[in-house]
Amino acid sequence: MLLDDIKGVGDIKNIDPADYQELAQEIRDFLIEKISRTGGHLGSNLGAVELTMALHLVLNLPQDKLIWDVGHQSYTHKLLTGRREGFDNLRKFGGMSGFPKRKESQCDCFDTGHSSTSISAGLGLVKARDLQGETGTVVSVIGDGSLTGGMAYEALNNAAKLETNFIIVLNDNNMSISENVGGVSKYLNNIRTTDAYLDIKEGIYNTLKDIPKGNKVVEGIRKAKSSFKQLVVPGMFFEDMGITYLGPVDGHNIPAMLRVFQEAKRTRNAVLVHVITQKGKGFLPAERHPARFHGADPFNVETGLPTTPRTTANYTDVFSSAILRSFPEWLPNLALDPARKWERLKPSMH
Repeated sequence: MLLDDIKGVGDIKNIDPADYQELAQEIRDFLIEKISRTGGHLGSNLGAVELTMALHLVLNLPQDKLIWDVGHQSYTHKLLTGRREGFDNLRKFGGMSGFPKRKESQCDCFDTGHSSTSISAGLGLVKARDLQGETGTVVSVIGDGSLTGGMAYEALNNAAKLETNFIIVLNDNNMSISENVGGVSKYLNNIRTTDAYLDIKEGIYNTLKDIPKGNKVVEGIRKAKSSFKQLVVPGMFFEDMGITYLGPVDGHNIPAMLRVFQEAKRTRNAVLVHVITQKGKGFLPAERHPARFHGADPFNVETGLPTTPRTTANYTDVFSSAILRSFPEWLPNLALDPARKWERLKPSMH
C-alpha cells in the first residue's frame, strides 16, 4: 500500500504523481474503516482528502504554516504527518484529538475547534514572520460555512491591506453541518455555476498551449489582471476588497490545485483560492446524507447505519426536549438552529 510509505511529514513528496489518486483512495478507505469503529467527523474529511494532499505537496511543513478552520477536517493532515497509529484511539480519553493540537505535532501550528478563526490566526503568523525577517508560506483553510462568521470578515478586511504573501483557501462544499443558507451561500453558488467563465478560460488556455510559444502567453495571462474575469464572474467580492481571487478550482483534481497553489505562492498580497469539494466524497451513505455523517457515531460500513443505536439521551436530545416542552401550544414559537437542521425539533414545525 502507498499509505504504508507515509511515515512522517514530507513523505508524500516521494509518491509518484501517477499514484496520487490511488493514495487518495487508500486514505479514504482508511478513514472510513477507522471512523466506523471510533466515530468522528467523516463527511468533511472525505471531502478534503485531495485538497490536503495538494497542500502538503506544495508546502514545506513545519517551516510553512497550515491552519485549519474549526479543524474537524484535519484527519488527512494528521495521517500525512505521521499520526496513523493515533486513529485507533481517535477522540478517546488520552488518545489523539479530533482537532489540530500543537502538543501532538509541530505541523499543528494553531489549536482550533471553533469556526471563523483561521484567517485571523493566519494574519498573526504572517505578521510574526515578516517582523522577524523570516520566509515561509502561511495558509489558512476555511470552509464556506465558517465564512458566514463575522470574525472571518474582520480578518478579510485586514488581510486586504497586506503587501506580503498570505494564502486563504476557501474549501467550498456548500455545507456547514446542514446546507448553507443566506447571502454568502448564494454568492458562492453563483461562482460555482459560472460555467461561461470556466469553459472560456480553459478553452483559451488549452488553445494557446497548442501553438508555438503559447505557454508564455498563458503565463502572461495568468499574471495579468484579468478584466474579463470581472465581467463574467458575479460580484468579484474578494477582488473588490483588495484580495486576489483564484478559482474556482476542482478540489478533487490534484494537478489543477498544485498549479493554482504555486501561482498563489507567487503573489505579494493576500490571495484567496476558491476550491470546490464534495462533502462525504467516496462513501455513498455520506454523499447522500452529509449532515448525518458530519459527526458520526460508530457505523456499519456496508449500510452506513449505527452499529449500536444510542439508548441514552445525549445533550442535543435533552436540550431539544426541553425546547419543545417550553413552547406553549397557544403561542407562536420559533427556534434558531446553529448551522444544522435539528431533526428532533421537527415535531414542533408546522
